[in-house]
Amino acid sequence: MIDEELLVEFGAKKIIFKKGDIIFSEGEPANNYYQISSGQVKMTNYSEEGKEFTQGIFDSFQSFGEPPLLADINYPANAEALCDTIIIQLHKSKFLDLLTKFPEIHLKLTQTLAKRLYYKAIMVSEISNYDAEHRIIRIIDYLKYEVHKKKEDFSFKVPLTRQQIADLTGLRVETVIRAIKSLQKKEALFIKERKVYR
Repeated sequence: MIDEELLVEFGAKKIIFKKGDIIFSEGEPANNYYQISSGQVKMTNYSEEGKEFTQGIFDSFQSFGEPPLLADINYPANAEALCDTIIIQLHKSKFLDLLTKFPEIHLKLTQTLAKRLYYKAIMVSEISNYDAEHRIIRIIDYLKYEVHKKKEDFSFKVPLTRQQIADLTGLRVETVIRAIKSLQKKEALFIKERKVYR
């Protein structure tokens, strides 16, 4: 994450989005860098039949939508606020100027994008080759170890709803509910007050 004061120094502005507001839509040109000051954003695509597929969910202090910005292409997905969310928006030209002047930030951004690319490659394999329980554990472990850096057993409270897990893994929500119950019986997950821990 880039320091908010530095982003403001380069001309960024804070924008408030209500739950359900669209930040950008699939097919729009990528003209801005976006970073979440508070709240949560999901990036989605829709099939011709209207089925939603979640590409990713981003939390406070994370950025999103950088690949099309840096590749100078249109957005391949929609970005929607999952709750009332404050976004820091910086125009592309000023963002590129910031990266030029702060190469250490550029390197950190490259590392973040490389991790996301790795995650995408893993999930494509998971969705096509593995059963529901395996897919669910894989995505939870990615969040636990790679994003939130948790190590101890059951120290990670999964920040996703059952529906969000279904959207991220290509499963039906009913399948996710059954799989989570099965994983609890196998002591791979722990459930307390309907919250899932890994």
